[in-house]
Amino acid sequence: MKAVILSAGQGSRLLPLTEGRPKCLLPLGNKGAGDRTLLEWQIWALTQGGVDEIAVVVGYHAQDVVALLKKLEGPKLKIRTVYNPFYKLADNLASCWMARHEMQGDFVILNGDTVIEPKIFQQLMASPAAPITVTIDKKESYDSDDMKVHLKGTRLLDIGKTLTPDRTDGESIGMLLFRGEGPKLFTDTLDAIMHTPEGLKWWYLRAIGQIAQDHQVETCSIEGLRWGEVDFPADHERVSQLVTGF
Repeated sequence: MKAVILSAGQGSRLLPLTEGRPKCLLPLGNKGAGDRTLLEWQIWALTQGGVDEIAVVVGYHAQDVVALLKKLEGPKLKIRTVYNPFYKLADNLASCWMARHEMQGDFVILNGDTVIEPKIFQQLMASPAAPITVTIDKKESYDSDDMKVHLKGTRLLDIGKTLTPDRTDGESIGMLLFRGEGPKLFTDTLDAIMHTPEGLKWWYLRAIGQIAQDHQVETCSIEGLRWGEVDFPADHERVSQLVTGF
């Protein structure tokens, strides 16, 4: 199984923690032997579930990310990087578009700020076959920054940050599985959007919502399992505590 990790951005909402260092290289965990970068925690969780090939989209301080990845690659793990020159100007759909050549077969995509315990990836891989499967969690209430989902059963009908409470049935955690016709559906949609004036400003999950209008997009709920998203300084402290229990 291949994974694509979107790690091109600086993470400006985390300043000053990301001054001169991309978000993916923030250390998480206890100081000392258990201290890993965010990206290292992601790669660890994915390889625990059988991933043996990873493409990382880089941008801000790309050379530092590449240096770390060279240390992590080995006989059982192939790692490649894809440089996104638009990282300062574009949202993450452009990162996906730059890595579309890495999406020819089945693959998993993981947002560069999402940290998961290995069981989440394993549960996603065991989900019923579908072209596209969005990993979701559920909670009592959602804020304006949550990537909310609207469902019919387990099928995704819509996804976005602006969904109203009456149309919110969970949130995307930032990890998706593409199988069968899913990769081509995704890359064709990416290419079509990038040929529009608005393409650079789209989140890739907006493309998933567009695909869901005409094709099967399923969800996999991981309620009760541990994950975290690192967007703000308070998240950094919270997720650092979280990973100590992995």
